[in-house]
Amino acid sequence: MQKTRRLARVRAKISGTAERPRLSVYRSLQHIHAQVIDDVSGKTIVAAKDTELSADARKGKKTEQALAVGKLIAERAKAKGVSTVVFDRRDKKYHGRVRAVAEGAREAGLTF
Repeated sequence: MQKTRRLARVRAKISGTAERPRLSVYRSLQHIHAQVIDDVSGKTIVAAKDTELSADARKGKKTEQALAVGKLIAERAKAKGVSTVVFDRRDKKYHGRVRAVAEGAREAGLTF
């Protein structure tokens, strides 16, 4: 119940457009996923997840993997012509692995 309310509260304030899509981060206990979404057309532009990383990158801690996912999603977004995004942390705090994805995306050139 509280999770649903938090998610609705965050999504009420954040929306992605074609010029500035939404970078949504989903964190489970073991994995992390990121998507760049255009909410106007309802399409996912690019996506990345930790299972796509190289074997060397997957051996690190989960926070290090999240940083690598952030860099991967930024590279893919820049290849599609996206340089500016709105960060959507969903119902999670901007902390730990969610923050690592954001920092990795910034390092690779995305602007929030």
